Amino acid sequence: MADLEKEMTQGGEETEAAEVAENLEETPNGVTDEPQDENPETEETPEEEGDEEDATEASEEEAEGATAEGKKSWAERRAEKKQAKHDKKADAMKEQIDQLEDKVKRQLAEFENFRNRSEREKAAMFETGARSVIEKILPVVDNFERGLATVPAENQDDPFVDGMNKVYKQLVTELENIGVKPIEAVGKEFDPNLHNAVMQVESEEYESGIVAQELQKGYTYRDVVVRHSMVSVVQ
Repeated sequence: MADLEKEMTQGGEETEAAEVAENLEETPNGVTDEPQDENPETEETPEEEGDEEDATEASEEEAEGATAEGKKSWAERRAEKKQAKHDKKADAMKEQIDQLEDKVKRQLAEFENFRNRSEREKAAMFETGARSVIEKILPVVDNFERGLATVPAENQDDPFVDGMNKVYKQLVTELENIGVKPIEAVGKEFDPNLHNAVMQVESEEYESGIVAQELQKGYTYRDVVVRHSMVSVVQ
């Protein structure tokens, strides 16, 4: 009896194992008919997976863009630094050029002033020399006039007198050609810039302050007095 019960028990266990195996074979992919949990984990849909891929790609693109922007900023900084260095060098050269131009302009101005000053000094020296020579010639003219004034009327046609008169006229003409002119005195109002009064006289012909007599002729050279006229003025 015990052996029989043992065999029956073993047979039952084998039968149950065979049924379980059959059920496993009938269920596809090893899915059982056990009830699922009430709150199963949510499975990702294709749309969500696509969004995640797009987000990943966008992040990668942003990272690449940031890297490119970093490289561009470095290149720009380098270019700006190079441009600043070039501008600094250009400014220094421009300042140096301006200084040289200013120096050249100053030298040209100084040379122009020196040339003008030299010309004025040269002209002044020439005028001074000319007046000095004229002052020395004027007494010769005075002597000609005094000598010819003493010639009697009957001797005016004498060849010697005629020759001396011609020399006198030639000398006066040459003086006039270089700008020497006699100062008008008799009958003119006394002018201290032109006349040198040595005496006062009474006159019925002229009014007071008028030159009545010229004692020595005065001359100007290019409108500058070389010698004042020596005159007597009506009191």
